[in-house]
Amino acid sequence: MSVIRHVMIRGRVQGVGYRAWTEYTAIQHDLEGWVRNRRDGSVEAVLAGPAESVAQMIEACRRGPSAARVDAVDARDATQDELAMRGRERFAVLPTA
Repeated sequence: MSVIRHVMIRGRVQGVGYRAWTEYTAIQHDLEGWVRNRRDGSVEAVLAGPAESVAQMIEACRRGPSAARVDAVDARDATQDELAMRGRERFAVLPTA
């Protein structure tokens, strides 16, 4: 069963390679989606794929790359429209919002 989840990550997650790490790790989990920085200092992502793989990725987001300090990860169901923001790429790094 495939799922689409929207994830917000808060803490010291900008300027530490979090977006690149998310892209690399998501591709390793064979997921689709996107990631971007938010102006409030958080990182936002949409992850799509098999439920177990998405759950493993969200769990990995709780740790992030070694330079990050993750304080909170909030996840909710997302829509096809949110996933489509990635454009034609399987997984995209989007501009800051």
